[in-house]
Amino acid sequence: MVSATQDETGRLRLLLVDDEVGFTTVMAKRLTRRNMEVTMAFSGTQGIQTLRVKQFDVAVLDLKMEDMDGIEVLKIFKIMDPNMPVIMLTGHGSEKSANEGIQHGAYDYLTKPYEFTELLEKIRQAAISIKR
Repeated sequence: MVSATQDETGRLRLLLVDDEVGFTTVMAKRLTRRNMEVTMAFSGTQGIQTLRVKQFDVAVLDLKMEDMDGIEVLKIFKIMDPNMPVIMLTGHGSEKSANEGIQHGAYDYLTKPYEFTELLEKIRQAAISIKR
């Protein structure tokens, strides 16, 4: 039987939404090496469209994107899948937005730049918290 935090191959299903293509691609490769099935979305709109067709265990969402505000994307994610933990990525000086995200149901946030091990630990903690 597949657990709530794994696909049929035993990997965590992660949605990574960030409009910085280079950063997102590198991060996806690193996370894939950690036994995660990573789906990338390069805009808020693309992230929403992706969530419409596939279920994820955890989402990692940048708060500052060109097409949509990350808080708006978060609100839509929480309507579409209220139990999916969302970890927000924010720059220095945007912690007010991150705290607003927590109020709207985000699991947690990380301030850029951050260590890869920090992100990995947040994802693992979020996966454990899943209520499916």
